[in-house]
Amino acid sequence: MGQSFRLSDIVGRFGGELIGDGEITVSRVATLASAEPTDISFLSSGKYRQQLEHSRAGAFILGKSDRDATEKPRIVCDNPYVYFARVSSFLNPAPSAEPGIHPSAVVHEHALIHPSASIGPYCCIGSNARIGENSVLGASCVIGEDVTIGSNARLYAGVSVYQGCIIGNDCIIHSGAVIGADGFGIAMDQGKWLKIPQIGKVLIGNDVEIGANTTIDRGALDDTIIEEGVKIDNQVQVAHNVVIGAHTAIAGCTGIAGSTKIGRYCKIGGSGMILGHLHIADHVDISAGTMITKSIEAPGAYTSIYPFAPHREWLRNTAHLRHLNELAEKVRQLGKDIEALERKKS
Repeated sequence: MGQSFRLSDIVGRFGGELIGDGEITVSRVATLASAEPTDISFLSSGKYRQQLEHSRAGAFILGKSDRDATEKPRIVCDNPYVYFARVSSFLNPAPSAEPGIHPSAVVHEHALIHPSASIGPYCCIGSNARIGENSVLGASCVIGEDVTIGSNARLYAGVSVYQGCIIGNDCIIHSGAVIGADGFGIAMDQGKWLKIPQIGKVLIGNDVEIGANTTIDRGALDDTIIEEGVKIDNQVQVAHNVVIGAHTAIAGCTGIAGSTKIGRYCKIGGSGMILGHLHIADHVDISAGTMITKSIEAPGAYTSIYPFAPHREWLRNTAHLRHLNELAEKVRQLGKDIEALERKKS
């Protein structure tokens, strides 16, 4: 079990209103259903209020509307979910790493590695690569020549960063991610595909997180750009020359085709598909499974996925959809016929 903290210490760090015994200590965050007396839990939705009544947690994080929902010690705040996230990060800091270069790592003599950085076993670091202060590379990371990685970055085992790419400060990149592979650039030439060299880079801003097995391709001519604060889930494909605006969040298995520009503070649900050369405005929410086939110029929520149904019902609905244009024509003709009848009556 990790270190314990008093509720008063937590409120002193993160704010909020403390109600009850501030000397109560907690060492872990937990759900309402699974919490133990040494845990702190949170309520962010009214549908879980009954669980709050029966929870064994030693303390709670509650919104102002639930201020008096329990007699146990509690912290009252504007946004319980955000407060929980901060407390969870406080109680579960990233594992520390010893500064230095593991003896099995292969580091080019012209690479520049800050003395406080940690380079794990079997890493390979190319010429003129730069690894910043307090950054951590897990086992078997491959860092190409002329790559720059800022300070306080953490690359988990098996991350590959191709030549010339730039990664900012405070970034997290999970295992299996590939940054800077060639984009899918080909041209048909006399019956054969001719590869188009991909000579751009990938530029990643500060405080970006990239999930496991996500791939971000380098630009064909211009750079692929991931702006600050972007959060990308696992198994996402970002094609060449894509620009993703600051603080956008992208869920797993999304595919973004080349040269698309996504705005700031967007949210893209899992398995969303965005075609190439499109523009997505700021503050756009795209539902899971939605395919975007044209640019979105106004903020808001957009959905295209066809709702699931029992298979027989789905087949009937699909059959009707095939004749939708024909049905629309019949409705228009019916409208004209009604108008003609009304004129005759008058």
